[in-house]
Amino acid sequence: MTNTTNIPLSPDLEHLIQGLDNIQLAWLSGYAWAKAKGRNSDFTVPAQHQVSKIAKALQVTVLSASQTGNAKSVANKLTETLNTAGVTAVHHSLSNYKAKNISDEDIVILVTSTQGDGEPPEEGVVLYKFLNGKKAPKLDRLQFAVLGLGDSSYPNFCQAGKDFDSQLAKLGASRLLDRTDADLEFQTTADSWIEHITAVLKEKSTQKSVAITSSTQKTAVVSSKFTKENPFPAALLTNQRITDSTTQKDVRHLELDLSGSGLTYQVGDALGIWFDNNPELVQAFLDALGLNGEEEVTVGNQKVNLRSALFSHLELTKASQPFVKSYAELANNAELSEIAEDTDKVARLIATTLIIDIIEQYPATLTAEQLVSLLRPLTPRLYSISSSQSEVGDEVHLSVGVVRSEHNGKARSGAASSYLADRVEEEDTVRVFVEHNDNFRLPQDNNKPIIMIGSGTGIAPYRAFVQQRAAEEASGQNWLIFGNQHFTKDFLYQTEWQQFKKDGYLHKYSFAWSRDQEEKIYVQDKIRENAEAIWAWLQDGAYVYVCGDATRMAKDVEQALLDVIEQQGKFSRDDAEEYLNELAEEKRYQRDIY
Repeated sequence: MTNTTNIPLSPDLEHLIQGLDNIQLAWLSGYAWAKAKGRNSDFTVPAQHQVSKIAKALQVTVLSASQTGNAKSVANKLTETLNTAGVTAVHHSLSNYKAKNISDEDIVILVTSTQGDGEPPEEGVVLYKFLNGKKAPKLDRLQFAVLGLGDSSYPNFCQAGKDFDSQLAKLGASRLLDRTDADLEFQTTADSWIEHITAVLKEKSTQKSVAITSSTQKTAVVSSKFTKENPFPAALLTNQRITDSTTQKDVRHLELDLSGSGLTYQVGDALGIWFDNNPELVQAFLDALGLNGEEEVTVGNQKVNLRSALFSHLELTKASQPFVKSYAELANNAELSEIAEDTDKVARLIATTLIIDIIEQYPATLTAEQLVSLLRPLTPRLYSISSSQSEVGDEVHLSVGVVRSEHNGKARSGAASSYLADRVEEEDTVRVFVEHNDNFRLPQDNNKPIIMIGSGTGIAPYRAFVQQRAAEEASGQNWLIFGNQHFTKDFLYQTEWQQFKKDGYLHKYSFAWSRDQEEKIYVQDKIRENAEAIWAWLQDGAYVYVCGDATRMAKDVEQALLDVIEQQGKFSRDDAEEYLNELAEEKRYQRDIY
């Protein structure tokens, strides 16, 4: 007779297994484990089920809202650390989390990045709006902690984390510990925060207020040979300007070869680009500070000469608030020190001025090590992929807007965009990796219609979308709403869109050319102009996509969509916002904004 005294089963199930021998019971246990594992890969299963204690214990839910994967990686590490420490925790990306479920949570640990003008990343928007909406629940029983990831070169540093933290508290939730903000070099701060929150929760677990477990099932992580940390050297096959030579906008169509890498991507994904800084910019730094470039410095764990550090390891374009404050102290400049003490003035300065311009305007005498200590590590840039592998095979295509400007008569350019446009020759290699974006995906049902809204290089993923739908012979209708300055100069991929129309894969199009007439026309104007048709498409199950500038375009487009929903659906503004939020939760309203 099998001893089932400690097995947590109902009396009926316990009766059924009474006659099983040890071998049969072991087989049944393995079978049941496999079935449970297959149901939900995010579920963490205790090895020893102390039912009477765990059933009443509080559960720890780790939530992440990630734009480039950093918040997700921190959340994964936290979850693993908690489980190893004996605190049962589960991790959900907010892209797969029902906002209303937060009312049922006991403990929530949120890791979020910030995008655009201080907004949450796309996968966090639904929860953000839910918590700030009229139907936001009381969260008196919830305990929480927030880690915000951000970039101090932007004025609204870690704003999404700040907003989530304050709103959760307003709704009655209590903080386990104060919010922590982390800059681009987030790892040390994140590790310290993970250690702190783990200690807090482990202390709670000893008080039997948090579910405890002796061992855990770890979520499987699929690894790839070529990653952000180990990029693939892809050969540049094509570098072609696709805007007219007479227009100020320089947009390049790039084709890179992924042959032999094993890298795959889906439409909607981004390609990460590692780049080297402009040698002329490196020399400008050295000249401005009276350094020769041969000085030995330490970058990370490496010892290299200063010129190499500036060329390959350090961010030389975007200034940050910490840089301005630290440089002002070293420069001992009264004017810059006054700016550094005023948050608004610092924000205006770094929004319009590159690091080299600050150094040249406010000269200082620095050692090589002091300079390196002021600069942040170079980070890769992400570009929306503009091709489908179903169409181009081992190639990957990008649509890159080259950033060019002038400051005090001196030409300035974007770090990565000018590298790709000006300093990489065809057949040279570019270090790349694929950044998956599950928040910008075509509908699984090829019969569903899609509305693609974008301006400028925001057209990139839509080229990939329609390539994919053509390759699959999808029957769903495709509508492109696209804007740029001039029809004759800035109509990106014009001949391809004409071919898509001829082949029956572009069913409707609306174009907004802002400079071709006296009155400026933008994509949001085309949305309002086509309100009745857009509403009809929505009623037919259409998916709506927005790609492009987060600061203005995406906000203006959202207001236009709300106008359409309010007017055509006969909704109040609040109900229109709820309707759009429901579309987002159903993955029928997706944005790729930057």
